[in-house]
Amino acid sequence: MHDTTAMLIELGAIILALGLLGRLAGRVGFSPIPLYLLAGLAFGQGGILPLRASEDFVATGAEIGVILLLLLLGLEYSASELVTTLKTQYPSGAVDLVLNALPGAAMALLLGWGPVAAVALAGVTWISSSGVIAKVLGDLRRLGNRETPVVLGVLVLEDLAMAVYLPILTALLAGVSLAGGALTLLISLGTVGAVLYVALRHGRLVSRAVSSDSAEMLLLAVLGLTLLVAGLAQQLQVSAAVGAFLVGIALSGEVAEGASSLLTPLRDLFAAVFFVFFGLHTDPADIPPVLVPALALAAVTTLTKIATGYWAARRAGISPRGRWRAGGTLVARGEFSIVIAGLAVGAEPRVGPLATAYVLILVVVGPLAARWTEPLARRLDRRTATAPAADTLKSAAPAGG
Repeated sequence: MHDTTAMLIELGAIILALGLLGRLAGRVGFSPIPLYLLAGLAFGQGGILPLRASEDFVATGAEIGVILLLLLLGLEYSASELVTTLKTQYPSGAVDLVLNALPGAAMALLLGWGPVAAVALAGVTWISSSGVIAKVLGDLRRLGNRETPVVLGVLVLEDLAMAVYLPILTALLAGVSLAGGALTLLISLGTVGAVLYVALRHGRLVSRAVSSDSAEMLLLAVLGLTLLVAGLAQQLQVSAAVGAFLVGIALSGEVAEGASSLLTPLRDLFAAVFFVFFGLHTDPADIPPVLVPALALAAVTTLTKIATGYWAARRAGISPRGRWRAGGTLVARGEFSIVIAGLAVGAEPRVGPLATAYVLILVVVGPLAARWTEPLARRLDRRTATAPAADTLKSAAPAGG
């Protein structure tokens, strides 16, 4: 009875604190993710007031948070949209991978953390935050801009690439042999291919099977299916997150819209619990030693993300101003960087503090970069344009005044 009472008190305090922090972030006008991470740091190991009784419940909630994040992401895309994006924007995805994954891998190797940590940190620096970026696009009223489809295309490619990346990372973290890792990857690719085929050819049948006029029945069917597939995917070492993402892709039409509206509040709650859980398992004392590498990595990958967006937008025929806007919009990192770090910390605990510091920096810098990259580039262009004119005037002036 005492343990149950303590758990309820701790959970109530956590959820109330999350609500107040989210409200504060909304008033200030930026993502609540850094505040959730800071709350986890404050109440985790080495924090101000460590929580004990509710740890198991929070851990389970964090797992559900990751699953719901990926499910809702999958519901935003149809299988045909994914295939079209793959056909038209795969060069942008390749540039994105090279420019943004390599700095993370290089930093891990420079710190002497080994190849497994390098693969994990590469994912942390590679994947932009779809949630933060979607909010920024809405806040800045850029959803109708010409460069926005380019930005969304890059995000779709990143999200789809996770279906391949996460099983590889999971196999490496588990210490699976080369043959076992190759088998896991083949299973993952086969699963992704099968789900895309079913979604393209028989998506209506899948949606009809879980469809219901009752919101309660629809919620139970979609959530139950997602947890079941996520569990089976985890059993096959494919990753529960990938399983949830594929379920989202398979559902379409009114079912996807209804499930999205019903599950969004649940996703927000459990995603917040996930960020807190990640912070709980990061000792604040471990962050200062990695602050300089995190700042360096944030500076480098801010520039590489801007370059990625600029290149992708130029390839799509967008004007220079739109290219800079696209680049600045892609800077933010958030939920998926923490998801990857959360998978890695069990086998590579050193990744956690660096990922936390890195995300805290870029989840704040990202919205600022989206807002100011294009005006700053315009000012630099004006200065560059006026400098030659000034030199010409000087050379044309008569000697001796």
